[in-house]
This record gives sequence, structure tokens and C-alpha cells, in this order.
Amino acid sequence: MKKQKSTDFNKPLTFKFGLKDGLPIGLGYLSVAFAFGVKAVVAGVPWFMALFISMTNLTSAGQLAGLTVITTLGTFLEIAVTQLVINSRYFLMSITLSQKMDDNFSFANRFFYSAFVTDEIFAVASSKKLPINKKYFLGLVILPYVGWSLGTLLGATAGSILPPIITNSLNIALYAMFIAIIVPPSTKQLGVALAVLMSAGISCALYFIPVFSVLKDGIKIVISALITACLMAFLFPIKKEGDSDAVR
Repeated sequence: MKKQKSTDFNKPLTFKFGLKDGLPIGLGYLSVAFAFGVKAVVAGVPWFMALFISMTNLTSAGQLAGLTVITTLGTFLEIAVTQLVINSRYFLMSITLSQKMDDNFSFANRFFYSAFVTDEIFAVASSKKLPINKKYFLGLVILPYVGWSLGTLLGATAGSILPPIITNSLNIALYAMFIAIIVPPSTKQLGVALAVLMSAGISCALYFIPVFSVLKDGIKIVISALITACLMAFLFPIKKEGDSDAVR
């Protein structure tokens, strides 16, 4: 009888295995963070401040929105509300992951590692059948964090020395990334497609209708996200187990 081969889902969760799982995430973050670094420097943010932002945030959508608020001289309240709305999904991700942690994770450990939870890290960690231990999770988050920080540093440095024609081209890379993220699920799920179109429509209305010109860009982002999220949650609730009427 042949011995059944072990899969990545039931292998021992060691530090080395965590590094292996985190490597492709880190490489992906390197290119995206490079684009953020370029955009930040072009917008007038010093390179060291762009690096500091990435080292203390680790969220592409949140950092891009925060950069918009900063460059338009928004208030601290605008930044706080914008980040709260855009990054609220991490609350649910962290709560879900906390149920998979082993008993060696103290409250301080959970508090510390929650800062490194991203969409990709959550997807990889939550797919494991075994309880997540500290060594594996540390290995999983190291390379994504290094890739995100290093990418920002390289992008900020390049943005400071490259000619405008090149930096302006790299400046759209983050938007291209978001398009690449939303197009595939939009072609498969009606709810996602409608959410994308609705948020785009609301954003255009807030930008072009004169009466809304008094609103800061950060507030417009919050309004667009909240209206879209509330309407889509009502129209397309997440399908529960055993519920055949809900639409994903």
C-alpha cells in the first residue's frame, strides 16, 4: 500500500514553512509597494516618510486613500475615519484567525501579530488545517513585511531621481493593481460587479456635481464606501449554510 503524500494543508507548521508560504506574497508586495513609493514622492511626501507609512500600515488601499487625504491637506479626523472604513474588513479577518491560533498565543502576541494581517496572509493562514503557532505565523509575515517596506523604499528612491515622464507612468501602477483585483470576480459575481459600478458612479457624482465640491477627498471616499457597502449588504447578503435564497 502506497504511503499517502502529505499536502501543504497538513504539513507541520514550522518557521521555515511559514517563510515558504510568505515568499510569493512578499514578491507581490514588492512591486505594488514600489508603485506606492513612487506615487508618494511624486505627491510631495519625503522618501523617509513614505517608508515610515509602509512600515506602520501594511495596507495598499488604506495607504493610497490616506495619501490622498494627506496631499489634499485633510484633517486627522478624515484620515482616521477613512482608515476605519477601508480597513474594517481586517476586524473580521483577525477575529477569524484568532480562532485558529494555538494556546501559546498570548493576548500580547495576538495584539502584535494583528498588525500584519492582510488579505493574502489571512487567506494563506486560514487555509491551514492545523492550529497556527507563533513560529509559523512569524515566518509567514516576515517576507511580506520586508517586501512591502523595501518596495516602498525603492519606489520612493526611484521617484526622487527618475524623470517625470517615467514616474508619471509608474504612478498609475496602483490603480492598475486595483483594476486587476476587481475585474476577475466582477465577471463571475453580479454583486461584485454592481458594487464596483455603484462605487464608481457615486465617486463620479461626488466629484463632478458642484454642490459636493465642498467635501474633502477623504470624506468622499468614506461616503462612497459606506453607501455601496450598505446597499450591497442588503441586496446581496452573504449566503449562509442551508440558505438557498441568498445570493453571493
